[in-house]
Parts: sequence; structure tokens; C-alpha cells
Amino acid sequence: MATKMDVSPAAVPPGPGKTLQKQWLEVVGISHYVFAFLFLVPFAMVLLLFLLFTRLWPLSVLYLLWIYLDRHTPSQGELWAGLQVGRDGEGASGTLPPVSLPTGGRRFVWPRTWAIWKHQRDYFPIKLVKTAELPPSQNYVLGSHPHGVMCTGAFCNFTTECNDFSQRFPGLQPWLATLAGLFYLPVFRDYIMAGGLRPVSRRSLDFVLSQPQRGQAVVIVIGGAQESLYTAPGWHCLALKKHKGFVRLALRHGASLVPVYSFGENDTFKGMNFSEGSWQYLCQVIFKKIVGFPPCIFWGRGLFSSNSWGLLPLPVPITTVVGGPIPVPQCSSPSQEQVDHYHRLYMDALERLFEEHKESCGVPASTRLTFL
Repeated sequence: MATKMDVSPAAVPPGPGKTLQKQWLEVVGISHYVFAFLFLVPFAMVLLLFLLFTRLWPLSVLYLLWIYLDRHTPSQGELWAGLQVGRDGEGASGTLPPVSLPTGGRRFVWPRTWAIWKHQRDYFPIKLVKTAELPPSQNYVLGSHPHGVMCTGAFCNFTTECNDFSQRFPGLQPWLATLAGLFYLPVFRDYIMAGGLRPVSRRSLDFVLSQPQRGQAVVIVIGGAQESLYTAPGWHCLALKKHKGFVRLALRHGASLVPVYSFGENDTFKGMNFSEGSWQYLCQVIFKKIVGFPPCIFWGRGLFSSNSWGLLPLPVPITTVVGGPIPVPQCSSPSQEQVDHYHRLYMDALERLFEEHKESCGVPASTRLTFL
């Protein structure tokens, strides 16, 4: 497989002389992302609860009813005139032809092209590096590393067009997978669905990769929320050794595995990391088992000054490098030996990708990946 490097021209950071207006647009761009990530859910829940005690209470009731009726949309298809799109692309009665939403969800094109994403890109800046061709005649499972605190590199490069993903990888349809529980949260669920996010569940991902239309690219942050506990500037620790579900997914559908690494992701926030034997770490693990994600203590810069404490990420470069595909045979019931074999090939490919690009991305030559 060819190993050429292709850096998106749109990702080249602007010159050092940014105007004050440009700097503020970048701050607004990243503030929008932080607000959606941290505060949109509690804001929406408080608003719905408040409306229940006003004359507008029917709005809250109707919206909650809509969430219940629409609960299958994130994983499969959408409700149209009371007819739910099934897994096979047919109506519930099985007599209608496939509809125009073969991969489910409620994705729109226009949110991907918002100008605010380009300002967010320039804030760091964020780059997209292509090292090999990914022909649209195949399906892919992209493993994104590391998780970091807010998955900024993966979100910008795969759910927006700020770095021209559709031009760099023509014919591919990226789907960033995230926690299934997020799709039950009011308002937030509709916000992330519009961008093309979907649940990281077997039902959801099988639905995408089983469609006749090729060129589906499922992006999974392999380490998940657990990996955020190992996030710190200069750290490159990945929770990967025991995470093999993505390999089984690829084998079931014959989808090629593609390693992806976002250099700089762990440098965007400072934080407190606790040793695995501490009571603080135990509390984080218990909280994760109950809620689905662990609480993290992190901080960045302030809204009005880069020298103050705050929740905005530090403006450090993030470079997302997309590796070459690893061909995988299709096997409806893969054996443990097959899973272990391709998991090992994937880890080796990811380590090579890291070694080949780390110095050009500002990582010291002596740094090595740590697999947990």
C-alpha cells in the first residue's frame, strides 16, 4: 500500500499576525464546542424542568414523548409517517422498498460546513494528514487514538469539513461513534445526530456496515472514556490491549482496519491523574460503571486571557494522522485466534504510525506508545 503523506491545505495554520477579530472568532468557535460538550445537557434538562411548571408545560411533555418515539433513530432509521425503518432498510411490514436513509440517524450536510468549525480549527490549529488511499469501494473501521478530554481532533476532522475530509477521502461517509447513553439526553441527542454521530453499540455499527452502499467509515475512539483517566500533557498511554470488539466488528463485515492517531490531543488540558490503587481512582471507576464515563479533574485557559485558569483548551497544535488500511476477511463468527491475530496487526500498525510521524508532530524521538 502506498504511504504518501498528504496534508490538507485547509489545515495549514494562519500566519502569526492574527487580527484581534480573528482571535475572538477562534475563541467563540472553541467556546461553542466546550459549551456543547460540558453544559448543553444540564442546560437543556433545567430548561425542560422549568417549562413543566409554566404554561408552556406541553412543550416539555411533547418533546419527551418525541424522544421516546424517536429512540431507535440514532441506531437505525427514522420515523416517517409512523413507519419505522428497520435494520434491513424496509418498513416494519417488510413490504416497502428501501427508503432514502440507508444508514439511519438524522444526519445533515449543512452543520458539517459551518464556518465556526474553521475558527475552532485555527484556534489550535488542527491538521489532517493522509498517509494512504482509502478506496470508497470498501468499508472501514477507523480506530481513533487517544481519547483525550474532549476528542477534539477526531470530532473536527471526521464530523466537520473544516479540513476538507470529503475531498481528502472522496466517497467515504464517516460516522463517529460515541456513548449510546448520550442519545437519550434531551437536545444534546439531536445536536450530535445532526453532525453524524451514532451510538457505539453493536446494533448501531452492524447496521451501518451491513448496508449495500460501500464507503462507510465507522470511527471508534477505541480507548473510550476510560482513556481520559490517562490524559496529561506529554502522555501517550492507550487503553487498547483488552479492547478487541472493534476487531470483531471489522471481521464480521470484512471492513478494513485503519489506525488513526491525533498528536497533541492529550496536551490540550492539564489535569490531575490518580494512581490505580488510590481511593480517588476507585471513585472514578465506580462512577464510570454507573454513568458510563469517569469524572475527570482538568483545566485549561480562561475565556479572556490565556494566562488565566479556565475550561477552554490550551491552543496547542493537534495533528490527526490517518494510517493505511489493514485488509480483513469477512467472517460471520470470527474465532478468538482470528481476533487476536488482527488485533496484533492493528497494534503493530498503530505503533509504526506513531513512530513515523511523532517527530514531525513535536513529540520527542525517545517517546514511545504505552499500551494498557
